[in-house]
Amino acid sequence: MPKYDKAKMETEEKILRGAEELFFRFGVRSVTMDDIAKHLGMSKKTIYQCYQDKDEMVHKLMQEHIKQDECTFQESYDKAANVVEEVFNMMQNMTEIFSKVNPLLFYELQKYYPKSWNLIKDFKENFVQRMVESSLEKGMKDGFVREDINTKILSRLRLEEIELAFSPVLFPPDKFNILQVQLAFAEHFLYGICTLKGHKLINKYKHIKEEE
Repeated sequence: MPKYDKAKMETEEKILRGAEELFFRFGVRSVTMDDIAKHLGMSKKTIYQCYQDKDEMVHKLMQEHIKQDECTFQESYDKAANVVEEVFNMMQNMTEIFSKVNPLLFYELQKYYPKSWNLIKDFKENFVQRMVESSLEKGMKDGFVREDINTKILSRLRLEEIELAFSPVLFPPDKFNILQVQLAFAEHFLYGICTLKGHKLINKYKHIKEEE
């Protein structure tokens, strides 16, 4: 790789990481190119030589994080001993993700950055839905998920729950914690689709002592 190209790529990466830090801390809308330049100790001219505008940075960051999330979902699916463990692993992953991100970021993406939000929707409606449907089918075979449920319907319901939690109308950010909403939805869904055998496993993971 030519020295110039390598230096440019390193600069682009430095800018993207700096922008990511500010976006995650404060949301996207309130962060300006001046803020990013000041945060990184570089000129706006240098930033504009690498990125056309803030929208381009946001879009590239979303592309990166979706690739990372695909790996996380796949790893969780491959390593989990059962569907209950898989959901609890994903709940833990969500806790880690949301603990680093200002919830305002998700509301702003949905409202002001439709191109980037569509990446998330596409990821959800294709990759994630297939994973959820596959998990439900695996859970049925293991006896943890009820055999009378429709996996195609319930997998879509699970995806809608994920997006519903981002609604500032139903869950205003000043009254609800988006992580708590997501976790409540995930747990409610799990209890709804599981058999008695599955419920006992859920209680085990939650450290709830069974009544005699």
